[in-house]
Amino acid sequence: MHTTALSTRDDAIATALAGLKDGSFRADLARCVAIPTVSREPEHLADVERYLRDEIEPICERLGFQVAYYRRTETPLPFMLASRIENPALPTVLMYGHGDVVSGLEQQWTPGLSPFVLQERHGRYYGRGTADNKGQHLVNLAALAAVLDTVGSLGFNVKYLFEMGEECGSPGLAELCADRKDDFDADLFIASDGPRISEDEATMFLGSRGALDFYLEVHERANFLHSGNWGGLVANPGVELCHAIAALIGPTGQCLVPELTPGTIPADIRKSLESCHIKAPAENVSLDEWWGEPGLTQAERVYAWSTLEVMDIEVGNIKSPIGAIPPSARARLELRFPLGVDADGVLSAVSRKLESAGCSRVKATPTGSMPFPASRSELGNEWVTFAARSMERTLARKPQIIPNFGGALPNHVFAQTLGLPTIWIPHSYPGCGQHGADEHLPVSIIAEGLAIMTGLFWDIGHQPG
Repeated sequence: MHTTALSTRDDAIATALAGLKDGSFRADLARCVAIPTVSREPEHLADVERYLRDEIEPICERLGFQVAYYRRTETPLPFMLASRIENPALPTVLMYGHGDVVSGLEQQWTPGLSPFVLQERHGRYYGRGTADNKGQHLVNLAALAAVLDTVGSLGFNVKYLFEMGEECGSPGLAELCADRKDDFDADLFIASDGPRISEDEATMFLGSRGALDFYLEVHERANFLHSGNWGGLVANPGVELCHAIAALIGPTGQCLVPELTPGTIPADIRKSLESCHIKAPAENVSLDEWWGEPGLTQAERVYAWSTLEVMDIEVGNIKSPIGAIPPSARARLELRFPLGVDADGVLSAVSRKLESAGCSRVKATPTGSMPFPASRSELGNEWVTFAARSMERTLARKPQIIPNFGGALPNHVFAQTLGLPTIWIPHSYPGCGQHGADEHLPVSIIAEGLAIMTGLFWDIGHQPG
């Protein structure tokens, strides 16, 4: 280890990047990708355990971390906490990553690619988990290692929590953090998940929108009825369902239920999004500027407002039509919402809207899936300012700061249950293919992520002058 007074921040960043150039980062990622940690498939429970014990635990122990495992009755999936306490008087950073992945979908990948075999093509590493989330937490571990290799200490304490059920909705995570608060006591939360704004724009976000699914259902009778004999005499559930959806969502995608939106966008949030421009995820995909809440920018629509979407509809059987009026109809809707929306009041607000629109026979019912609450840190938090300055120092340009991720992450566990300022610095991008075929991570983002995180860790432990 280089422990002389001449060791610098640039030395640490160079050390981190050297691991990418010499192939050691790729080797670590290849071993991690090769373990099919599909948390929704019980046959992979042993793989989930093996990922932590055979890959992550040895990396953490080499960095001087003490490792502990947790079991919860809510889930068979394990949690691991790796802790390195250099001095209780120093700041403590709680970090987070998840090692589980979604199904490989092997038959859908481009010929020559496979979900659980890491391959490089055109400057991108392909494999399930490269972007979500194995590659991202390996970047952060490599950055910690680079600081330690350069100067011999971090200058702060780290607690790194790994869960293996994020793709299942993080069962047991909230309960674990509530029951063992002292174990996760810290001054700041830093993690990497989700995508940047774009492939070439470094991003920091401070939380996540909430997510809540519900059904719209109308059940009229037990059987189909011939449309020629009974059309115009009996109610058609498909028609009723269409009118119910139209009462909730306008023809250009606007949410028509005021209680499901924040009502206003705070001035500081709006200002933070002034320079934020969303790019289409692929060349064959275009963004519809006319879609969504009128009067808002596209960035405001996805990062500061609510979206209500129809995800699935069931009525009749369009593949095998029989010329009959269907007996029932059902749709699953999904609400994504920022702070300012009462999640507990969503179903009652939807029911009131349906009744006022003359659609009271259509019922709003829960799906049984747990909602994700919305949460975020304040833009003016001193740690947010500190991290932004560190990123700018490394990049020689300002990062894009957004108030919250458009999707859902268990940020509320860290922001609300543990009461920490939360900072997410993603090392992926919108076109990464996560949850689909050909998931990948550009090497350029890995390199920039290594530089950003090494610089940030250096600055936390060795306050810049």
